[in-house]
Amino acid sequence: MDTILIKDMLALDADSRSVVVRGWVRTKRDSKNLVFLEVNDGSCFRSIQLAFDRTKGLSADTEAALERAATGSSVEATGSLVSSPAAGQSVEVAAAGLSVIGDAPAESYPLQKKKHSFEFLREIGHLRARTNTFGAVARVRSRLSFSIHEFFQKRNFQYLHTPLITASDAEGAGAMFQVTTLDLDALAKAGKPVDYSKDFFGKRSYLTVSGQLEAETYATALSRVYTFGPTFRAENSNTTRHLAEFWMVEPEVAFARLEDNMALAEDFLKHLFSCALADCREDLEFFDARIQNGIIANLESVVASKFAHMTYTDAVKELEKSAGAFEFKPYWGCDLQSEHEKFLTEKVAGGPVIVTDYPKEIKSFYMKLNDDGKTVRAMDVLVPRLGEIIGGSEREEHLDLLRTRLAELGLKEEDYWWYLDLRRFGTVPHSGFGLGLERLILYVTGMANIRDVIPYPRAVGQAEF
Repeated sequence: MDTILIKDMLALDADSRSVVVRGWVRTKRDSKNLVFLEVNDGSCFRSIQLAFDRTKGLSADTEAALERAATGSSVEATGSLVSSPAAGQSVEVAAAGLSVIGDAPAESYPLQKKKHSFEFLREIGHLRARTNTFGAVARVRSRLSFSIHEFFQKRNFQYLHTPLITASDAEGAGAMFQVTTLDLDALAKAGKPVDYSKDFFGKRSYLTVSGQLEAETYATALSRVYTFGPTFRAENSNTTRHLAEFWMVEPEVAFARLEDNMALAEDFLKHLFSCALADCREDLEFFDARIQNGIIANLESVVASKFAHMTYTDAVKELEKSAGAFEFKPYWGCDLQSEHEKFLTEKVAGGPVIVTDYPKEIKSFYMKLNDDGKTVRAMDVLVPRLGEIIGGSEREEHLDLLRTRLAELGLKEEDYWWYLDLRRFGTVPHSGFGLGLERLILYVTGMANIRDVIPYPRAVGQAEF
């Protein structure tokens, strides 16, 4: 007998071959002589129907298993793959044998056949992947993660593993989780200053907010690198768009200017969206129908479009023309809000737009200063419906200018001595950007809350599971 995934089984011809089905029961219908089980193994959105015909004689063990089988129980069934008279499926299994591997009693199993709120499903995060929505999210996330590697590997980027524990603040914003092995209770009782020389790493250490700085060191040796891994932000932001732990993709390219960076970002997004449209079609059709109407058309439009380019100064001028439409008043020097970004894409550009040359005061220390002394060679890629999806810049390659920026922001040179060395020894122009995987999944699926596109969200007051 063939043991194959349901995804592959549904693609076969109905040739009465013997098959084994293993998965979890979604629904059960018992109509006296006929019993139907819908079984799903997570390999695709659809389930396969198992049809048990009592008139053809079923064993006592199979009858007992049918009695036990309920929504959520795991089963193994044997039978033949035949044509299905049911709508929406070409094949089903004429089942002859069934065994229940794991029970799921209806009185205690929380995922019965009814609509559950996303808030409730977050409370049972260990089970929510068994629902249609979260199974689809997981498959899209998996495919896009692989697609990220495909994109960079085909372009001769080297995959770099940057550290999760660091002593450097890549953003200079201070929103970092501290890592320590010191006995905090004992220190509190002693009432003495903390001596970090006695800590595990001999200094203050943190979970990383970005792998960018380390990626720059390898880009100046290998030319093209990218990181893809977890990052952490200790921001007290209890919103639908923030997580304390999330996954970041960060390419870094030597000898690349801002214009090269913009072109790479556009190609990257189009590649990811094209892969989702081609390889996750069934799941996207579900999201389009049940979560956010127009998802597929929106992604197709972005793939077919040429991204518009606009300076921050011009963007603010456009926003000021409709200042009354916003909750937050736009002005030169403000950090663009989500409502501003959506307006620029949906009302001004009519599609994706890359905004460049932001005021230096609202951007990080490492971004290259423009000749005007007021703006930096930063870019944000904005897409309709979401706003910012990618942020990046050309990096400052001149030692004196970088030292000045560190001083302006009150950052200590000794904390970045190794980063400054890149400008002392063989410095080159280089650029890069960051894409949050969860922000990408939000956009592709139309899900409303970022906590629903990562298996186990970490946010303020939330570290369950």
